[in-house]
Amino acid sequence: METERTPLVGRQAELGQLDRLLGLLERPAGPGGNAGGRPAVLDVSGEAGIGKSRLVHELCLRAAGHGAKVLRGRATEYERHIPFQPFTDALADLDSEVVASCPAVVEAAPLLSGTPFLADRFSLHRAAAALLTHAGSSPLVVVLDDMHWADAASLELLDHLVRHPVRASVLLVVARRDRQTPAPLAATLTRGTETGVVRRVALGPLGERECLEGFTPDLDRAQAVRLFAASEGNPLYLLTLLQALREGASVSHLSTTGLGALLLHELTPLTESQRRLVEVVAALGDHARPGLLGPVTGREEAGLAADLAVLTRRDLLRTGPQGRLTLRHPVLRSLVHEGTDPWLRAETHRRAASELARVGAPLAERAHHAERSLSGWDSDAAAVLTEAAEQAAHTAPASCAHWLEVVLGQLPHTPEHAVRRRELMLMRARALGACGQLRASRDLLHQVIAMPDPENGTASRASAVVLCAVMERHLGQYSEAVALLRRELHRDPEPSPADYVELGLELGSSAPHDTSYPTVRSDVARTLAVARSLGNEAGVAGVLTVAALGEAYEGETAVASDFAQQAAALVDSLPDDDLRGLCEPLARLGWAEAFLERFADAERHADRGLAIARRTGQLHLLPHLLLCKAHVRVQTCRLASAVELSDEAEDIARGIGSDELLAFVLATKAHALVAACPLGDPRPLAVAEEAVAAAGLGANWWASIAWCMLGYAALINGDPVRAREALLHAGGPDLRRLQPSMRPLFLEILVTSAVAEGDLDAAGGWAERARVEAERLDLPAQRASALRSQAHIPHSLGDTKAAAELFAEAARESARSGAAFWEAYSLLLGAPVLAAGPDDGARRGHAAWHRGHQLAAAGGSRMLVALADMIQPTVADAADGPERRLAELTAREREIADLVTEGLTSPAIADRLCLSRRTVETHISRIYRKTGVSSRAALAALMAGRAPGPSFTG
Repeated sequence: METERTPLVGRQAELGQLDRLLGLLERPAGPGGNAGGRPAVLDVSGEAGIGKSRLVHELCLRAAGHGAKVLRGRATEYERHIPFQPFTDALADLDSEVVASCPAVVEAAPLLSGTPFLADRFSLHRAAAALLTHAGSSPLVVVLDDMHWADAASLELLDHLVRHPVRASVLLVVARRDRQTPAPLAATLTRGTETGVVRRVALGPLGERECLEGFTPDLDRAQAVRLFAASEGNPLYLLTLLQALREGASVSHLSTTGLGALLLHELTPLTESQRRLVEVVAALGDHARPGLLGPVTGREEAGLAADLAVLTRRDLLRTGPQGRLTLRHPVLRSLVHEGTDPWLRAETHRRAASELARVGAPLAERAHHAERSLSGWDSDAAAVLTEAAEQAAHTAPASCAHWLEVVLGQLPHTPEHAVRRRELMLMRARALGACGQLRASRDLLHQVIAMPDPENGTASRASAVVLCAVMERHLGQYSEAVALLRRELHRDPEPSPADYVELGLELGSSAPHDTSYPTVRSDVARTLAVARSLGNEAGVAGVLTVAALGEAYEGETAVASDFAQQAAALVDSLPDDDLRGLCEPLARLGWAEAFLERFADAERHADRGLAIARRTGQLHLLPHLLLCKAHVRVQTCRLASAVELSDEAEDIARGIGSDELLAFVLATKAHALVAACPLGDPRPLAVAEEAVAAAGLGANWWASIAWCMLGYAALINGDPVRAREALLHAGGPDLRRLQPSMRPLFLEILVTSAVAEGDLDAAGGWAERARVEAERLDLPAQRASALRSQAHIPHSLGDTKAAAELFAEAARESARSGAAFWEAYSLLLGAPVLAAGPDDGARRGHAAWHRGHQLAAAGGSRMLVALADMIQPTVADAADGPERRLAELTAREREIADLVTEGLTSPAIADRLCLSRRTVETHISRIYRKTGVSSRAALAALMAGRAPGPSFTG
């Protein structure tokens, strides 16, 4: 890092910015992660030596002066594959009592000490956020230096913390070099800047006056100007030039000498043992602790201490936290490291690996040195790398894939290693897929498939084919996945029955995305028969869920229901330990039950699948399970949790790197946001637009869903034209691409759009089609949707009675299925129509409004609450009208009003009541004034509106 002993010159504007930021740090964070415009992340960027670390050091001093706790960590150039290194480095200085009292401490173990914990990396991200939130009860500054060298797992964690800012007084400080910043980090920080979560400080070269006054006040001006010109305003370069000048170098020589040469020149006066010690520290990096130097160098403690004292005095070595030794600047470390004899460097790492193994250091540290020590096949080093890869598979798959690549690169191509090679290649393909390198995973799997099938071992050809098909599916290459599977199913010799079940299951999952479920119905039936003949309960359950989901999607409700019941009975009878391989079937079963409107069963099976998938590290299945649960919670009006589940699914989908999956995730999230956000909120439409963009030119189920959600969001946003266009795009010719089991709901968007545009003919046609589709499905919520579509037509034509009854029936159907969101929606749409109707309409309208508002508020649907607020005056006026106005009448006035309603004239009323005609006329005038009417006809209508009728229960 830039020297902390040099003065901070010429950064007054930046310091002012930091002071303002620290002043905001004490403000409590709000729901979005920041309050009052306070960013959660500070991004400090600039070239090497420009003063980033020096500025950050000044920030740390000032933060400590404000009473904030400061933690510092850094990434390093040659340790880029050690997972979470900068975070582990920083959190090492967190107070032990704070750590021990954090509820998420166990889940955060990989960050705190490198201790393995069998959990998915996305749970680890949430645990890290929980730990920072817990530690941030008082102001906390966490510095992550040199993040351009950070490992992939750290960058992914940082991305999570930018997209989900910590809701506490925590400031993350990221220091990096602009030109060396990897694309994922640049994208994360750019997105954070756009959302206001990230504040940027970009450091440029210092000016001539600043440098001359701050660094060279005692030099001849001409000399100082020449040195400044050579340094180009870079503080590190200028200070190195000054040091060389003071050691006797000429200005003319220095003004043409590069930074690298100047830094290496500092090593010239060193003895051989001192220079070797510098090389060892350069090789060990942040692992260069005094206790490790003796075993690595083989030197006695006394001589080692003497050389360390000299190197520290010359400011070549510095002592950091926990006694770690580092070279003065990363540039110096890089120059020394690259200049060290490769054999000596490898021997240094070999000795370090041996010593770290002896003291029980974390596997990741040992793996780093084992990798650096390799110069050929070494079975012991390979064992360390393989074990570290297995440990990192769930939390840092990129590191896992890298270490396996190293082992495979050294593994001899001999027959005795063939089975192991295949196993390692398959393991690496899984890791590549998990960290989003889908094409690399697929290409590696093609190599595995081309290899001879082993007679023993776990990496069978069928397993490779199935995993390859999964990668193709994630890439949106459904035709390729289906072709691959069909070729394998029909190859000679035929696959074993067990392999046939595995292949048939994946075919049943892939094919519907390419064509439709009926094209594989017979394949699924045969797979089910084979699984049953083997007595393979897990296989039977898996095939039953494929059939249940396929038939449910196609709207074959009765058949799907039978398959779902069989699958549920089998799955529910198995203990969790037997369900390890049934997470994907649980996801399929949950979705089938959701489409069949068995919401409680769907959520129960999704929850069980989530628990098993998290425990067993099956990350790729989490989005499907999370989205199933989110879908159920939208239907049942539990919107806050639906959005949270969608957010978690989005994190994982982005980590996996599948655009197809991301499109589905964002479409589901948009659905939840439409219901959860107030009217006019731009977020639902923005998320739906991103879903469509992720879907690309696809015409499959997920693309169709994305376009449907765009239409839904556009409609709620007040753009019926865009809504209609989106639905027509989603449905394709004759709308056949609209999901059959949810077609009435999607048709309702078209009906509502047409009504808004005044095209009642089109609305009527789509409403009739929705009715026919709903009758075929025989599902309450879908029937309710068709009823709402039908209600819009008479409502537009002024037939309020017919519209009111259709909305009321839609609410009852929705309630029957437990779809509380659609019940509330139906009630609120029908409330003003009911209130305007005859008989007891006003009271029924108010009851409908009250029930709808209650459901919406309890479920967190700000969209429906806003709708309720919009219609409340209309409903309230109608509900309060007749009864309130008539209640003001006296008994005699009420009696006369009743006779007016019967059609009696004033003389007739006078005769009936034995009153004078003048008295009757006076009473009628008072009745007009109290009720607000001005004629006998209006009074009769008002009196008719108070007649009792059936109550509205929804």
